[in-house]
Amino acid sequence: MTATTTPRPGGRSARVQAAVHRATRELIELHGRAELTVPMIAARAEVTPSTIYRRWGDLGELLADVSVERMKPDAQPADTGSVAGDLLAWAQQFHEEMSSPVGLAMMKDVLSTEAHGEGAASCQCAQFTAAQIEVIFERGVARGEAVPPVQRAMDVVVAPIIYRALWGPVPADAAAVAGWVGECLAGGAMR
Repeated sequence: MTATTTPRPGGRSARVQAAVHRATRELIELHGRAELTVPMIAARAEVTPSTIYRRWGDLGELLADVSVERMKPDAQPADTGSVAGDLLAWAQQFHEEMSSPVGLAMMKDVLSTEAHGEGAASCQCAQFTAAQIEVIFERGVARGEAVPPVQRAMDVVVAPIIYRALWGPVPADAAAVAGWVGECLAGGAMR
């Protein structure tokens, strides 16, 4: 089973995934990514290396799967009382997380996999991000505020944050993030 295949949601499969993910995160903390091997992870997770190869294919796919799991939001975006405040607070936090060494490593793991070519892992990350923005915009609509389409926020706020973090000649700063949020909310079709 590869990272693009969804395992059964429970039982042994879920326990193996949890153990392997935990072992991978712990070993990254202890030794760094460069030192990781499938046998090392398997020993720590108390599974055989063949279990990891069967399920993930290779170390890169496993690292991407662990990174996607870590990118899942663990809380709703902050509610500051306005779409502008909510989106700015969320975008600043997203920028800090994705620009950190951990965030950069996770994005690189996701982008380096064969599954990325098929869009599986990267699409999951985009879905997590879009879902957070959707929460912000739904709250705004409930308060009677006009909001742009979620895709506009993905294009005008999220895309430059990720681009600048990964490839930009100059990293984004808080002022740039605030500018992108302002641009997102100022233009485009509102719903």
